[in-house]
Amino acid sequence: MEELGFYDQVYQVVRLIPSGRVSSYGAIASYLGSRGSARMVGYAMNAAHSVFPPVPAQRVVNRNGLLTGKFHFGSENLMQQLLENEGIRVENDKIVDFKNIFWDPSIELDMNK
Repeated sequence: MEELGFYDQVYQVVRLIPSGRVSSYGAIASYLGSRGSARMVGYAMNAAHSVFPPVPAQRVVNRNGLLTGKFHFGSENLMQQLLENEGIRVENDKIVDFKNIFWDPSIELDMNK
């Protein structure tokens, strides 16, 4: 079986984030065994808009809950609109109640894949 590239691994994890929840670049990198590669996860999210099956890139934010990737969505407010469509409140480009809706793949996914 062919080993998946880093971006494909990122996309697999991001597709598992439930609607109404968010994760962070760093949490995803850490789960994939690449702690310190949060920026690479960000690059993967920037490239995700043409990937099939679709990747819900709006569900990945920075470690403080800020919508740092919003400028890669085609319009300045699209990322926020997509999150709000899932019931997530955003104020001043920041997820409201971030701690309670944060989805950590290292906790949420079975580590014994």
